[in-house]
Amino acid sequence: MAVALGPLVADVKEKITLDDLAGKTVAIDAYNTIYQFITIIRQPDGTPLMDSKGRITSHLSGLFYRTINFFEHRITPVYVFDGIPPALKRRTIEARVSRRAEALKEWNKSLEKGMLEEARTHAVASTRITKEIVESGKELLNYMGVAHVQAPSEGEAQAARMANDGLAYASASQDYDLFLFGSEVSIRNLTITGRRKLPRRNAFVEVTPERIELKNLLGRLGISRRQLVWLGMLMGTDFNEGIEGVGPKTALKIVRERKSLDDIVGYVKEKYGKEFDVDPYEVEDVFMKPDTIEVKKKDIDNNMKVNKDMLTKFMCDEHGFAHDRVAKFADTLAALKSKAGQKGIGSWV
Repeated sequence: MAVALGPLVADVKEKITLDDLAGKTVAIDAYNTIYQFITIIRQPDGTPLMDSKGRITSHLSGLFYRTINFFEHRITPVYVFDGIPPALKRRTIEARVSRRAEALKEWNKSLEKGMLEEARTHAVASTRITKEIVESGKELLNYMGVAHVQAPSEGEAQAARMANDGLAYASASQDYDLFLFGSEVSIRNLTITGRRKLPRRNAFVEVTPERIELKNLLGRLGISRRQLVWLGMLMGTDFNEGIEGVGPKTALKIVRERKSLDDIVGYVKEKYGKEFDVDPYEVEDVFMKPDTIEVKKKDIDNNMKVNKDMLTKFMCDEHGFAHDRVAKFADTLAALKSKAGQKGIGSWV
């Protein structure tokens, strides 16, 4: 589970538009983005978009059209893919697999009963990202001439480092873990901007991008980044269970009044009679000393040309998308990238 910082960031979130990011490069959490596309781009009964061979293509549709939309707004995307997860994440991954398997059963039951709205909810909960989905996403980005980076471990950590190293203006993800990894500027709702239907309700909301600066968040909370990591650990992260009964406000009070992780561990044992389920110092290191690589500007050159022939072959011949529509948008992308290259896309950061 990603750390639940939502209630604590409400006062520092700034609503922006895509135009506010014009001329800037954004390092995007690719796994999170692909997950969003697969959950959103579905039929009424929850079935994801698929080709004639039964392969999921929701993410290809989302990546293709949303990425072009970014270039239309003069935003340069760099997608960052996860690598090998830290050993501490194994329990979280196993729990997710179990939940998805159960959701899949419930989805099928709802379909049998003809309860489409309920079926869609369970279908979304059963979403999983396979190696095939990831590789097809990378292949699409290659043909589009769009840069992507392979992180050694957590994609969010790598995106945060790229932004902090000056290779991007900000990092983007729906998860608040970006702050724990030290991202100085983070963008939420970047890839899901637009009109979205609320689950189980016949109502829609307009989703807009949000910008959050780490310095403003820490200043508002009156803590350091290391204390923010402790706060996340108390509530639970992808790498530890958290302490039962400790929510955002209580966690904030605890870390404000203590200056070391030793103090936190001692207080939790004394107050709640509990200990962290894993070594808390290892969890702290995952966030404070994440496994990342140095990326050079030349590694994320988005001035690569669009390979229209391979792009249309991949999208249309291989995965069944409409040829005329894909060709039209491929031409649009090529023109946008050519225009950006003439201005010097490297100056967009």
